[in-house]
Amino acid sequence: MNPGSVGWSYRHEVTETAHARKIAFATFVRRALDDARATRAWTGTEVSRRTGVSRQTINRWVRGDWASDPEAERVVAFCEGLGLNPAVAFTALGWDRAAAPRSSAAPPPMDPDVEALLRRLVDPNVSDAEKFHIRETIRYLAYRPTLPVDVRKRGKQAG
Repeated sequence: MNPGSVGWSYRHEVTETAHARKIAFATFVRRALDDARATRAWTGTEVSRRTGVSRQTINRWVRGDWASDPEAERVVAFCEGLGLNPAVAFTALGWDRAAAPRSSAAPPPMDPDVEALLRRLVDPNVSDAEKFHIRETIRYLAYRPTLPVDVRKRGKQAG
């Protein structure tokens, strides 16, 4: 097929779009990893452990070495494990236009203690060391295993 034919032009545009999406997503993942290393001192292994996404998968994403789109569940797990909004990753992948519009229900009210922690995390007068400890404590609480219901009931009976 010669470059002037319609089929070649269409295939060329699709290939260029796919390549641009891979570059955009790879850039997103690379920046997320760099941020995790810089702000949390996380290694690639730690990122994998915290997100539930294998190092091999993350490395393929960084290289743009994938034939079909990443699984949405893995992208969401990666983002949530790093405290990122999955919508940013979806935009890099070009999924934002294809997504069904969501109902704009109001978010649940924020707990006052959580609001206080968020304020401390953005306060320039709070030391980086304290911010690090706040983040680590939040991460610990967010990802610790949930106790079975019968164990929680025993704790209430003892008190």
